[in-house]
Amino acid sequence: MIENLPSYIPVVFGLTTLVTVLLICRASRNYRLTLAVLLGWLGLQAVLGLQGFYTVTDSVPPRFLGMVLPPVLLMIGLFANPKGRHYIDGFDLQVLTYLHTVRIPVELVLFWLFVYKQVPQLMTFEGRNFDILAGLTAPFIAYFGFTKPRLATGVVLTWNFLCLGLLLNIVVNAILSAPSPFQQFAFEQPNVAVLHFPFVWLPSCVVPAVLFAHLIAIRQLASR
Repeated sequence: MIENLPSYIPVVFGLTTLVTVLLICRASRNYRLTLAVLLGWLGLQAVLGLQGFYTVTDSVPPRFLGMVLPPVLLMIGLFANPKGRHYIDGFDLQVLTYLHTVRIPVELVLFWLFVYKQVPQLMTFEGRNFDILAGLTAPFIAYFGFTKPRLATGVVLTWNFLCLGLLLNIVVNAILSAPSPFQQFAFEQPNVAVLHFPFVWLPSCVVPAVLFAHLIAIRQLASR
């Protein structure tokens, strides 16, 4: 846990993570399996975060790979496997699109963490992070793309590609500003919040969930 941090910041982030998990499960055709996997993963990351596992930043390979590598490998496995693709194709795109609204509270949390010197400014909407635009436009895309279809498939597909670009932009900046042997940015104020509970859930759960939602949408929309 981060000392001297107002309690509303981890509370808001924890609730945001919970909403992310619930929306992913709601969109899935196999609710119970998805929920079990996500809760198990959140529990493991919570234990590691509380024990300070990720605060050791001089190891090679960097320990933060333990947050991001397993979800990435799981996604690759799902897309590469016929059963995995069948599971992916069962997701509800409308719910997955609404899921991107969680990027709004995430941006607010990042700004608050910057104010309390836990992340660099470049990770906020005052810096290089424009991801909040995806969250603000997601309800419009979800409503007029799926609830009351008015948008062409190509428009929704383009939106997913653009917002995926916004996500990748901040992910790269976040990784290169985290304290590690590979740090390139923000040496005066590194990205340290994500090394602590509950913010370990940002790179280990929330970001992979958003990435997964985009990849599923792109696959399903491109096949139409």
